[in-house]
Amino acid sequence: MLGEAGFHNIAYAKDGFDALAQIATEAPDLLILDIMMPGMDGFEVCRRLRADHAYADLPVLVQTALSSSDDRNRAFAAGTTDLISKPLDRTELVARVRIHLQNRVLIRDLQTYRARVEGELAMARSMYDHLLPSPALCAALMDGAGVTLRSHTALSSDLGGDLWGVLPLAGGRFGLFLLDMAGRGVSAALNAFRMHTLIHELAPQLGERPGAFLSELNERAVCLLELGQHATVIYGVVDGAAERFTYATAAAAPPVLIPPGNAALAFGERSGQPVGIAAGTRCEEHSLPFPPGSALVLHSAAVLETLGGRNGGFAALLQSAAVRNAMAGSGDGDGGNGDGGDAFATVTAALAAAQGDVPLDDHTLVWIGRGGAP
Repeated sequence: MLGEAGFHNIAYAKDGFDALAQIATEAPDLLILDIMMPGMDGFEVCRRLRADHAYADLPVLVQTALSSSDDRNRAFAAGTTDLISKPLDRTELVARVRIHLQNRVLIRDLQTYRARVEGELAMARSMYDHLLPSPALCAALMDGAGVTLRSHTALSSDLGGDLWGVLPLAGGRFGLFLLDMAGRGVSAALNAFRMHTLIHELAPQLGERPGAFLSELNERAVCLLELGQHATVIYGVVDGAAERFTYATAAAAPPVLIPPGNAALAFGERSGQPVGIAAGTRCEEHSLPFPPGSALVLHSAAVLETLGGRNGGFAALLQSAAVRNAMAGSGDGDGGNGDGGDAFATVTAALAAAQGDVPLDDHTLVWIGRGGAP
């Protein structure tokens, strides 16, 4: 029947032992199996095959005269893919074989595609790790500016396009950016890497002027990115000596200042549209005071969404007694390990608990603290 239907690469086994031996030598694309066989019945053949991961998705069609539901359930419990009733019907046999062989091809194609995508994502994650600021660079910038710099990053399984970094400037200052590309996956990650390159190209000329910096970044991004691709960005300059953070945003979440003592949180301005949408967009420049004993928090939109919005869970967390006591206990806003605990760790622990083991989107939070008495 199979030969007449065009199937020619067919091998036969005399019993279950012979079948397993042949399958171990050359795995078939499909197996047609009888249940009632001497020595080893079809149930046992199925069980042994399914115990081996290599044959987990091998289609096994069982031809059987078993009619009771218990016997059929037993066949499926052993790992049968489908049943063919005896006496064999030519049309049914050929149809089921063709369907399951087609499914087999589709499964292999999906497995190949998945392996390729996972490989690309792994490569993108490796590239992402290499683009983040090195501990040595952060340490040098912190010493020069008189601040501490800590970050929390959690990548989604398919990458969401978040990226942050620092740019050394003269006079003990440094620039800090956080961008979030639209979309997810390898394409979003690659666009984030391209934007990273643009940012570092612009830094020597415009790094000290956040508004001009983002305006020019937008002009470059419009030419670089394809239609529909864009990024939200915040870029600011940390000036410890002047006790000020000067920044500009392109539709990014604004910075948050945690003042010393029990003063209310100060939220920065959110303005502009994402970079890469339209040429000619000008980004406004804003500033926040950055006194001793305070902390600046920059974050991606996913942090707000996870913690219930700016004025909901996120603000409540930053104003909580746990965070304020930790800052007071450390003697400053640097998130250090003082008697009062660790403010940065308190915030990131709450975020990690809320986002789960595998976040749906990338999460980035950057904490900049200033030591000294207010």
